[in-house]
Amino acid sequence: MESDALFTFGEPAGAPSAPAGSGGVDAFTAAGADSPLPVRMRPASIDELVGQDHLLAPGAPLRQLVGGAAPMSVILWGPPGSGKTTIAHLVARATDRRFVAMSALSAGVKDVRAVIETARRQRRAGGPQTVLFIDEVHRFSKTQQDSLLAAVEDRTVTLLAATTENPYFSVISPLLSRCVLLTLQPLDDDAVRGLLRRAVADERGLRGALTLATDAEDHLVRLAGGDVRKALTALEAAAATATALGTGRIDLATAEQAVDVAAVRYDRDGDAHYDVTSAFIKSMRGSDVDAALHWLARMLVAGEDARFIARRLVIFASEDVGMADPTALSVATAAAHAVEYVGLPEAQLNLAQAVIHLATAPKSNSATTAIGAAIADVRAGRGGAVPRALRDAHYSGARGLGHGAGYRYPHDDHRGVVTQQYAPDDLVGTEYYQPSGHGAERSVATRLPLLRRIVRGLPVPAGRAEQPAPVAVNGRHPAGPEQVGGVDEGGSDAVGEGQQ
Repeated sequence: MESDALFTFGEPAGAPSAPAGSGGVDAFTAAGADSPLPVRMRPASIDELVGQDHLLAPGAPLRQLVGGAAPMSVILWGPPGSGKTTIAHLVARATDRRFVAMSALSAGVKDVRAVIETARRQRRAGGPQTVLFIDEVHRFSKTQQDSLLAAVEDRTVTLLAATTENPYFSVISPLLSRCVLLTLQPLDDDAVRGLLRRAVADERGLRGALTLATDAEDHLVRLAGGDVRKALTALEAAAATATALGTGRIDLATAEQAVDVAAVRYDRDGDAHYDVTSAFIKSMRGSDVDAALHWLARMLVAGEDARFIARRLVIFASEDVGMADPTALSVATAAAHAVEYVGLPEAQLNLAQAVIHLATAPKSNSATTAIGAAIADVRAGRGGAVPRALRDAHYSGARGLGHGAGYRYPHDDHRGVVTQQYAPDDLVGTEYYQPSGHGAERSVATRLPLLRRIVRGLPVPAGRAEQPAPVAVNGRHPAGPEQVGGVDEGGSDAVGEGQQ
């Protein structure tokens, strides 16, 4: 592929590259009378850019980028409709550099290298510098991003990349360090409202042929959610409906008729995916069942994979509810099974039930902290050999090695627990699990100290019985003899002979 024109926006395959000094204007198709309203209303200059005041101060990187005052490579990070592609258009029109645009959806390493090679030849021949615009750069693989490094480093090309995903996760560190990161914010309601009014009156837009009612304007602003492209698309649809009805006014009914359902602001592959998931988990952890249901609905309406939601619930059941309500894991696992067995849309009921259970359940992270502490000790090198009594004694010759010698079988004791060393020598006495006093874990907190004392051969305090009771679930003990404080009433206080 010799000519980069094969993947330059707005040029047919085999067409010549934009001539030197053209500023790459032809790299994007010029807006025509039949172009979508968002395309027609793109700012003609940086002074028409709205909503990014923090980047538009005199001498700011964005102004330098558009004006070509400094050959800096830039990554534009922002949500849809915040102006990333618009800025690329401004760069294409405002500088005398050669401008090449490609989409990470369709371009490959071969395409990138072809652009770089052409730019290098032109630079050696004294031609203009090349600005390479890559839309959705987060979709480039690591290898594709690696192919840009040398050319960006020696300024063979000036990179202008756009992404809706957090570049700290989606762009490799070497490329990120060679670029200036500019963060674009969603447009606020006032900015969107101003652009709607401009589109109604401007010659590039509706040319004043229609008026926009205040309540209809409010509706479009609300639907946009900071995405000006969405707002203008909705306005164009409403204008077409009003024209078809033979009225010169876009009222609320017309706007609602033209835009039936608001698109949910949620990209399953983008940064919002992680933000919404985080809000979902934190709402359940914070026991705000109503907020948790909102975030669940947001994911479901956006088309999130129900299996992903179910997996998060199963994890949450142990991570944040845990022993405070041991049934939570069963509920979450059952919901995950229902997702596989029933499928959407009906499985949303199962997910909702699980979310309500988990959000309203008592909370304990004791399982999380316990395994975390145990893993930390293992990684730190703590933990010696397996005690000889616990080693496998089933294979031939094992007993000759002393494996299993001295092992005490707990079921042979009437209490079901015996004094015995189970931990490696250097971890004897280490306590990872610290039960909370929440929900069902209250009974565990009462029962556990007695278990530990018996296992370690320590005297049982006077007034405490020998046999630990089953764990209570939701505050109820299983059927059987009345048990108080986690042990049978009336049992012997003494530890068995030879167990101290």
